[in-house]
Amino acid sequence: MKPWSSRVSQKRELSVPTGTVKWFNPTKGYGFVQPQSGGKDVFVHISAVERAGLSTLNEGAVIEYEVVTNKGKESAENIKVK
Repeated sequence: MKPWSSRVSQKRELSVPTGTVKWFNPTKGYGFVQPQSGGKDVFVHISAVERAGLSTLNEGAVIEYEVVTNKGKESAENIKVK
């Protein structure tokens, strides 16, 4: 049997949401991702993009992300371009 931490990380990887960048404006510093699973669009802030080592997100790009709730609002974090 694998160590507990290994099992948790594998489960987490399986549930990472994927979506398509609907639009992103680096001048305004935000944009939105359309989840592939459906549902409402997810806000993405420039700070999350920069933490991923990127300067912008291209419209139509497919990304993986985590949904984080802060002050009652959801946003995409830990972005990875597929």
